[in-house]
Amino acid sequence: MSSVILGGGIIGSSIAYYLSQNQPSDEIHVVEASSQLFSAASGYAAGFLAKDWFAPALAPLAALSFDLHESLAAEHGGDKKWGYMKGTALSLDVSDGKKKGGARGDDWLRAGTSRAETAAGSKSPIYHEAPGWMTKQKKGVFEKISEDDTVAQADPLRLSKFFMETALSRGVNLHHPAKAVSLVTDGASNTITGVRIIDLTTRTESTLPCTNLIICAGPWTPQVFCDLFPSSSVSVPITPLAGYSLVVRSPRYTLEHEAKGYGGRSHAVFTTHPASSGFSPEIFSREGGEIYIAGLNSTQIPLPSQAEDSHKLMEQKEMERLRQVAIRLMGKLVDGSAESTEEVINTNDLEIVREGLCFRPVSARGVPFVAKVEDDLLGGFKTGTQNKKAAGRARGGVFVATGHGPWGISLAPGTGRVVAQMVEGLRPEVDISGLAVGDSTKAKL
Repeated sequence: MSSVILGGGIIGSSIAYYLSQNQPSDEIHVVEASSQLFSAASGYAAGFLAKDWFAPALAPLAALSFDLHESLAAEHGGDKKWGYMKGTALSLDVSDGKKKGGARGDDWLRAGTSRAETAAGSKSPIYHEAPGWMTKQKKGVFEKISEDDTVAQADPLRLSKFFMETALSRGVNLHHPAKAVSLVTDGASNTITGVRIIDLTTRTESTLPCTNLIICAGPWTPQVFCDLFPSSSVSVPITPLAGYSLVVRSPRYTLEHEAKGYGGRSHAVFTTHPASSGFSPEIFSREGGEIYIAGLNSTQIPLPSQAEDSHKLMEQKEMERLRQVAIRLMGKLVDGSAESTEEVINTNDLEIVREGLCFRPVSARGVPFVAKVEDDLLGGFKTGTQNKKAAGRARGGVFVATGHGPWGISLAPGTGRVVAQMVEGLRPEVDISGLAVGDSTKAKL
């Protein structure tokens, strides 16, 4: 049995990690088109992890993923290797009215409001002291919006590297920069036996044996699937959502503050502060004395053909908007300004470590696709599901794992584990029936 994983981001790396625990690793291939690994959201996302901020169809996978994050960190020293920290989520409210609680899910994303609304609910507010690295805001009130130990933080880039490097150390094969160009079949029954790939540097082609094909190319997944299965009726409606981000350092959040002031715990702050000029900032303290700020998103930026080209599409006026909000919320407060004026006046004493722009795959239905695609939806292609058995389990198939939106880092371990289980012919350990891939001619997703 051989498996080919198309996409080497955190989802593909996690699948390779869990699959290589049981399957012979020399039969696992990861194909990644980017010349630089993790140059999309896997390297530039916030890394905020949540256990219970999700729609019902996604809740079981989210809870499994959160528990796996914790166990992986405990087993492999994730606090040092990829900055794993338990934390507290806070909402900063600067209005005089009561904050509305929202239904769990991702409606906040389409409405351009705060992710905090998915956790606010209708419970009485629990007021919380502001993190010391946040600037005092006129009329600002901080509320705790997470239960104890149900949110955490990680560095996505270091976590992605851990998954990939561990998989490679077990013998998994990585092909990059390379892309799949076509499928190879046995001819008689049109059963998939291989994937033809092209090395994007040398332009040479080769064929990888393939019993299981797993497509997890983030926002590029619909195009990859369509190129390989042009006659399929399957719909994988994904929108690429571009997001700007900054990583900064502050004299009010040093390594000493992190260790002694906060006991190695992170803070996630969500706000709809009017100073943000039409977007909802999200701010996260991370291991190593870093603070990450994002929330300025766009669906108008075209998806580049290669992830590493994303930075070329960055608009400096938009990045400047994010910088000004960072200064407004975290810069040094001018003495007395919060008490003497309606407007808080800050000066910039923040050090910008990195500017970022990356694309997240957002599904039209609000939850990701994590499923096997049945043979009758492959547009004439077949897999070995019907005629290859091992230990009484059906083997062979085409699988899709994409559309995680801004939750790709949080959901990666659970996605990797359940996809590996499906590839091995096992029933997933949690219910993912609500994440199925549908036939576009039969169902509107």
